[in-house]
Amino acid sequence: MAEILIDATILICAYDRSAPQKQQRALQILDRLATAGTGAVSTHVLLAFGAAALDRLGNVLTPKTIEERIARFSGIFTVLPVTLPVIRTGLRGVRDHQLEFWDAQIWATAWAYHIPLVLSETLQDGTVAEGVRFENPLRGL
Repeated sequence: MAEILIDATILICAYDRSAPQKQQRALQILDRLATAGTGAVSTHVLLAFGAAALDRLGNVLTPKTIEERIARFSGIFTVLPVTLPVIRTGLRGVRDHQLEFWDAQIWATAWAYHIPLVLSETLQDGTVAEGVRFENPLRGL
């Protein structure tokens, strides 16, 4: 059962050689979650990973490699669809919790699928919104 939603920022850090400490930590996190079977990604996260990987890691990951990584992530983590109700909940997150639109979609996915923890490098570390907590496991690296 998925207990932790992984943001695209963690997936990107796992392949970003420019920050070796973050890369190592991100790889450890992903390995731990894959082994435990507790990690999840949303379709939004997979899209964001693909876009960011092409933009930031195009010299490391080819489109074919990115496709393979997305297939691997979807094979080892629970994939949660971003549905119209999730999008609408995300808009409520913008209104009620002052989240940025895309961050609110991550929060709404976790909230809709009853996932209490989101791991992200960029979301507000320590914030709790309606039972969903954001944590930056790469803080200080």
